[in-house]
Amino acid sequence: MKESKSFTALLAIALALALLTGAIAVPILCRPFYYAHIGPLGLEEAAGLTEEEIRTAFDEMLDYCQGGEEFSTGVLKWSDSGKSHFTDVRFLFLLDLQVLVCALALVTACLLLMRRGRHQPARPLGRGPAFWAGAGLGTVLLAVAALAALDFDRAFVVFHWIFFPGKDNWRFDPAEDQIIQILPQEFFQNCALLILAVLAVGCAGLIAFDLTRKKGRGKIHSRLQKF
Repeated sequence: MKESKSFTALLAIALALALLTGAIAVPILCRPFYYAHIGPLGLEEAAGLTEEEIRTAFDEMLDYCQGGEEFSTGVLKWSDSGKSHFTDVRFLFLLDLQVLVCALALVTACLLLMRRGRHQPARPLGRGPAFWAGAGLGTVLLAVAALAALDFDRAFVVFHWIFFPGKDNWRFDPAEDQIIQILPQEFFQNCALLILAVLAVGCAGLIAFDLTRKKGRGKIHSRLQKF
């Protein structure tokens, strides 16, 4: 069957989207990652709350951001402006999870078509979709990581400028939206590092898979030529 460059591009994009949105979903879905920061960041002392109160406030806020109907932050005060920001965050979180599901479905569909012999990806420059997904996403990852490493505070502001255009309700007043007292910038920095780490491992895995697969196919071809 004729190999298709369009199919290669489609599968590479689907793989990259699945990896990107999956990496972003890790800190969203893995609540113990936040819990592990409570002690080391001294959140109990900073907010004057017990660990249980902090967990409850965080869980209720995250429940809403993951699709819950009611917004609350435990015993902590919140304002309409603060809630409005978390409504925006809710939209982005749900969008990420929806794109993740769609990307995984597309990858699955592409693999089924390949398995049934209906479509086969071309290998531009001798590389397959996994390689191009890993290399492309990895290049973007290195650029973002370099900018963030130079000035994370600036990168944090730029991030909000891009994803919350024209809004400044993400600049919380600790007296009005007390949830910010248990969400220090160090936590968001560690979230970024976690996402980058997952992406780095994923990109390396995709590239290694393609190189290994090519090597394996080469060995099989050499053996067939001997007969």
